[in-house]
Amino acid sequence: MATFLYKLGRLAFRRRHFVALIWVALLTLAGVGAASAPPAGSTSFSIPGTEAQKAFDLLEQRFPGQSADGATARVVFKAPSGEKMTDAGNKATVKKTVDELADGSEVASVADPYTGNAVSKDGTIAYASVRYDVSGMELEESTKHALEDAAEQARESGLTVEVGGDALQAVPETGATEIIGIAVAAVVLVITFGSLVAAGLPLLTALIGVGIGVSSITALASALELGSTTSILAMMIGLAVGIDYALFIVSRYRAELAEGREREDAAGRAVGTAGSAVVFAGLTVVIALVGLAVVNIPMLTKMGIAAAGTVAIAVLIALTMIPALLGYAGRRVKPAGAKGGLLGRRRGEPKKDAGPAKANLGTRWASFVVRRPLAVLLLGVIGLGAAAIPASDLELGLPDDGSQPTSTTQRRAYDLLSDGFGPGFNGPLVVVVDAKGSDAPKDAFTQVSDEIKGLDGVVAVTPPAPNKGGDTATISVIPDSKPSSVQTEDLVHAIRDAGGDIKADTGAETLVTGSTAMNIDVSEKLNDALLPYLVLVVGLAFLLLIVVFRSILVPLKAALGFLLSVMAALGAVVAVFQWGWLSGLMGVEETGPVMSMMPIFMVGVVFGLAMDYEVFLVTRMREAYVHGEKPGQAVVTGFKHGARVVTAAAVIMMAVFAGFIGSSESMVKMIGFGLAIAVFFDAFVVRMALVPAVLALLGKKAWWLPKWLDRALPNVDVEGEGLRTADERGSDPDEDRELVRT
Repeated sequence: MATFLYKLGRLAFRRRHFVALIWVALLTLAGVGAASAPPAGSTSFSIPGTEAQKAFDLLEQRFPGQSADGATARVVFKAPSGEKMTDAGNKATVKKTVDELADGSEVASVADPYTGNAVSKDGTIAYASVRYDVSGMELEESTKHALEDAAEQARESGLTVEVGGDALQAVPETGATEIIGIAVAAVVLVITFGSLVAAGLPLLTALIGVGIGVSSITALASALELGSTTSILAMMIGLAVGIDYALFIVSRYRAELAEGREREDAAGRAVGTAGSAVVFAGLTVVIALVGLAVVNIPMLTKMGIAAAGTVAIAVLIALTMIPALLGYAGRRVKPAGAKGGLLGRRRGEPKKDAGPAKANLGTRWASFVVRRPLAVLLLGVIGLGAAAIPASDLELGLPDDGSQPTSTTQRRAYDLLSDGFGPGFNGPLVVVVDAKGSDAPKDAFTQVSDEIKGLDGVVAVTPPAPNKGGDTATISVIPDSKPSSVQTEDLVHAIRDAGGDIKADTGAETLVTGSTAMNIDVSEKLNDALLPYLVLVVGLAFLLLIVVFRSILVPLKAALGFLLSVMAALGAVVAVFQWGWLSGLMGVEETGPVMSMMPIFMVGVVFGLAMDYEVFLVTRMREAYVHGEKPGQAVVTGFKHGARVVTAAAVIMMAVFAGFIGSSESMVKMIGFGLAIAVFFDAFVVRMALVPAVLALLGKKAWWLPKWLDRALPNVDVEGEGLRTADERGSDPDEDRELVRT
């Protein structure tokens, strides 16, 4: 591996014009594809294998033309103080608004509040239901403007008017904090390298990689039904790993220059050593992201594959574009210890007669941990355990209008409906009765309706509404609890349990769907998939790390450390987004259940990123160990060469992820915070404290591998042993193919 990548790095350095041209051409091609691609259409959210999805599919078959997946809106009216919505003037205003809405070209139907029993008992609140032919993302802007204009005209009469539903669904925005995250990364790079040129290389290559990845996603969005969130998450992860991977190679290049190597040879060796770590670190991230497919939720699978593709591009760019740009930079990139540019000494010359070099902070910290490993280990584990405590109160759900900021019309409409009709009105359950196999369909419909009325937690049940064929009917059920509550979840299960007895009596099948039931099914499916996903991803990565480190205990320690950091991160997410701790600082206006996809998505992404630091830091330790250093000294040596760069990489990754906390999309905001805090826990507590403590305690046992397994495993030479052997022989590794086997 090291020898092959060494050759690749030297080739890219020599043929830099050709390499740069290829990547610029790919960026241009992806950009043209994105610009000419049709806008993204409907991003269907399907959950194969769930009852809610089965019922939804049945509705589309048995009720054709009713646009089961069409956008909906609820225009909510509230009368001024002292008036009723049943007053003549207010009724006239509502009637006019309904007529205006019905004229829309994409409107399927509008329900009049006064004929559809949509006025609250106290007469102060009413609502008109609007259904459209297309989904919220496919609605024309003119249709959305017409909806907003109709509401505004009704407000002019003195009514309070708000609009809920997904008809006003907007593409999420990330906000200015994303730019701030990149700016922080730039500052960290300048401080790390002491040169604007060296600092600019990781930023430039990361932006090129993200540009290619996101543009490709945009170009394919319509054909593959990729949502806007997919590109945002790909950008988030692609930026973070792209900067980090380039950072490690540039840092190693400067270290090789400091040893007196020629620039082309230094570029080859940087790619051969640090590049090997980049390849395996990238593989762990890709495995974790692609592994999301085991959940069998198409949207999550697409998000994972798209992000994995962006990571793969980041790896390829780091291995080829970085050495090419180093060739262009020439002497403007200084050797390590000879800072140039803004922060360096004139001409980048190191200070002469400085005496013995002072141990850097990484060396001093590692020496302390090696002397006090047990104390550091206990303190770190106890700290992460305390941070993980809130995770025991984890509640899962999917965001709805109730999680929107109070400044939005969707949230205000949600609150008005709760005040006028009860909290469960915002999450009605749709019961679908399939009586095709029943001898008396009408009797089956009535029996289902009567059975549901007798259940606890039910406020209202609408009469069965059969289709034209008379073999299927829908029944709306209003719970007495809000959509995201445990009581509503219990009611869904109670209806489904009752449906089993009804089927035995009548032959009719009872199914529960609707957004609330869909959310419940998603949460349950994700919970069921979490353990198999962990086994798959951690198992594959464990095998990969055995090959990399040629050890059993080091990969095991890496996996256990990851579990600690991800549990602590989930605890922090619960504390902020569910309990409300520091919610104002994070811009969280409304607390509630944690997004259902958050735990499994965090497990996937954080595992991949955690293994990045494990590979980058521990490969330096193993490199020192296999070259004859004692285990404790190898730990110190690894920190001497890698701690500063790993710290810079972690700060950069945290800054990039934290930049997405400013997103208007609650899902992106939550993931940005969760990944940022997870990187903090994993990099600074697990990798910087627990890893050296455990390795110090284990000593030589840490690098133990059964002889039969050592012979069976391929030698990927991540440490660059083949390159070192070539030095000792005085040969050129570019010409010695057999060295990689040593």
